Amino acid sequence: MASLAWTLKAWMALALPMSPRRKQKHESQKRWLLRMESRTFLNAFMRVTCRIVRQGRRLIYRLLSWNPWQGTFLRAVAAERVLRC
Repeated sequence: MASLAWTLKAWMALALPMSPRRKQKHESQKRWLLRMESRTFLNAFMRVTCRIVRQGRRLIYRLLSWNPWQGTFLRAVAAERVLRC
């Protein structure tokens, strides 16, 4: 289980998109995410409080708290959505 969590963290860091405009900032976030401890990763990305609302035929995820990694988290979710097609 620990190996799976470690792999998920590494995959998330490597799959983060980088825009040319903010390349330096995104590279530093990627390096920081790769070196992040598993407990910090769990608190920053997995234990995110959100409310799931079903509206019409879609699900809406509303984030209820803020943390400094929220921008990185949303970029990773957007990258995953593109990969899923």
